[in-house]
Amino acid sequence: MSMEDWLVRTLNDLAGQMAWLDRWALNFSDPDLMWGPCLLLTAYWLWRSWREALLAAPVLAALIGLVDFIGARIKDFVARPRPCLALPDLHQIQACGKTFGFPSNHAVNSAAAAAFLQMLYPRSAWVSWPLVGLIGCSRVYLGAHYVTDVLAGWMIGGLLGAGAAWVLLRYAPRRGLSHRPIG
Repeated sequence: MSMEDWLVRTLNDLAGQMAWLDRWALNFSDPDLMWGPCLLLTAYWLWRSWREALLAAPVLAALIGLVDFIGARIKDFVARPRPCLALPDLHQIQACGKTFGFPSNHAVNSAAAAAFLQMLYPRSAWVSWPLVGLIGCSRVYLGAHYVTDVLAGWMIGGLLGAGAAWVLLRYAPRRGLSHRPIG
């Protein structure tokens, strides 16, 4: 058994044994549950600095759409099966998902958002990066991804998110963003 299979099995062996842990993993893997926190964050952002929010929030939304698209294209190119398909004896507490798993789009999207926000607001890292970690762990726990799917997603998303924020800070200072991040 490879190290990667062992890691997935070790985390996934807990699935179905503790209802609270299953709920936790399902909640951190449900993109529909992110709308509430996103709306609260946007409201706070508008209250704190509406000019920055009006410029950066659409860039963040476009970034998430772009990195999600890129992640899906990489999945089709790499064509690596998900562990829930490749390892038939995993505990499944939700449907397996689409055929391919590398990279994890949950990891790509969450890391892109965290890196983007950290570049603009460095103090946001203590909230955003632990959430990124929990989302990634939930994907392995559920058997939807291998650990390397998540790690690759974090790298891709982090680089693209930081790059988008850098471009925004570099080329949009006259539109409400300063070179010196607030946070």
